[in-house]
Amino acid sequence: MSDITPIRVRLEQQEDFAFRLSFPDTDLAALLTDEPAPLGHDGGPNPSRLLLAALGNCLAASLLFALRKFRNAPDGSLVAEATAPMQRNADGRWRIPRADVELTLPGSAADYQQLDRILAQFEEFCVVTQSVRQGIEVAVSVRDGDGRVLLGDRSFEAGA
Repeated sequence: MSDITPIRVRLEQQEDFAFRLSFPDTDLAALLTDEPAPLGHDGGPNPSRLLLAALGNCLAASLLFALRKFRNAPDGSLVAEATAPMQRNADGRWRIPRADVELTLPGSAADYQQLDRILAQFEEFCVVTQSVRQGIEVAVSVRDGDGRVLLGDRSFEAGA
């Protein structure tokens, strides 16, 4: 992955709170996301579940990468389970204040070479976890169907 090629996803509303999530410039299949009732119809994972999935997947892949780097070949399946409480903040808005990810290696710890070293460093390989821990700046813009900026950077409208 190049540092000059941005990662892109596209969401298109299908019905109510259900969105078709696609991955432009790839051959990946689209995914349906949806909110649970009463807003949506549970037709797919909601953004909170996708966040937990991203954390769990990234950590599992990072651990596997680190294991293989030290010539370990885990037989069987590595399992990741992510959980998070939903809590209201001071303004009464739902937030995820923390996430817990449990990774389970196949076999015994004795089956792995350099396990202490692996466990000390594998999290550093996880783009998602490290990005979430550091906080991600999110710039938001809203345009209408005519392309007018309703929210966000309007500098181009002033001739800048």
